Amino acid sequence: MRYRESGVDIDRANEATRRIRQAVRRTWNDRVLSDVGSFGGLFRLPEGLRDPVLVSSTDGVGTKLLVASRARRFDTVGEDLVNHCINDILVQGARPLFFLDYLAAARLEPDRVADVVGGLARACEAAGCALVGGETAEMPGVYHGDDFDLAGTIVGVVERDAIVDGTRVEPGDVVLALPSNGLHTNGYSLVRRIVFDVAGLDVDDPLGDLGVTVADELLRPHRGYLHAVDALRACVDVRAMAHVTGGGVVENLPRVLPAGCGARIEEGTWDVPAIFRWLERTGGVERDEMYRVFNMGLGMLVVIAAADADRVPRRAGDLPLRRVGRIVEGEGVEIVPTPSTDEA
Repeated sequence: MRYRESGVDIDRANEATRRIRQAVRRTWNDRVLSDVGSFGGLFRLPEGLRDPVLVSSTDGVGTKLLVASRARRFDTVGEDLVNHCINDILVQGARPLFFLDYLAAARLEPDRVADVVGGLARACEAAGCALVGGETAEMPGVYHGDDFDLAGTIVGVVERDAIVDGTRVEPGDVVLALPSNGLHTNGYSLVRRIVFDVAGLDVDDPLGDLGVTVADELLRPHRGYLHAVDALRACVDVRAMAHVTGGGVVENLPRVLPAGCGARIEEGTWDVPAIFRWLERTGGVERDEMYRVFNMGLGMLVVIAAADADRVPRRAGDLPLRRVGRIVEGEGVEIVPTPSTDEA
């Protein structure tokens, strides 16, 4: 017997690697010391660091991949993964250095691999992050049909005395928000249930009155906040940041607050993307559940001292900044349905 007869085609895997080589190399800088195909990725730390601390994170794209497979569109999920991982280490003040990916499928289709890795490379290049290696695995029996999985690991660096850890947060501090552009990469098991089962839609159908197709909205790439946070930190001292992912605002913001500090977030101070209102209405989802599952338009939360609020610009890079709440004594996050027009 041959390996190919058991479902693994080495030649096809090699062709997939050949197609991604150019996209990967576009992300490199002079600190990358290895080449495509090396057993390990070699990366030299930047010069001039005094007391560097490496910051790492691993994540996946979740069941959003099922939407990509259903739509046969694979060019955005790589961006999702990289931006999600960069945002996660960004909240501790880290700059991305390099990224590694893992792509596994029942069958490695070179075109699909090229689309996925092309998205990874675009996001890495935009963030100045080198894509130094990864793994593509053909695993029939573990995956079936068009099933595939995508995960990644990022490594960044921050000076030890510049780590953002939330320890300086205190009651009275102001909570700012950078907006999401939609669902990002969380809550897709509920989203798919509402869109495909309850509403009976398919990927090419219009999504209610939103003016887009289901695929266009559900495959919108996860927004990256690196450049916006850089612009904000150049203007004001940041005490804490929270990337709003699975668990929504109510579970992610408390992760960066010290004991004895909670937060009050005021509805009406930011624009909630229409997709969330459609899901809430179509699925009959309770308000508290929406805030526990989705970002609800709040992609990145930033805590600053109240005394610095007047120095905050209206925009950070190309994104608007909103003042959405404040830190209070207590624990947890309270979503207050009281309109407020305060804007950072």
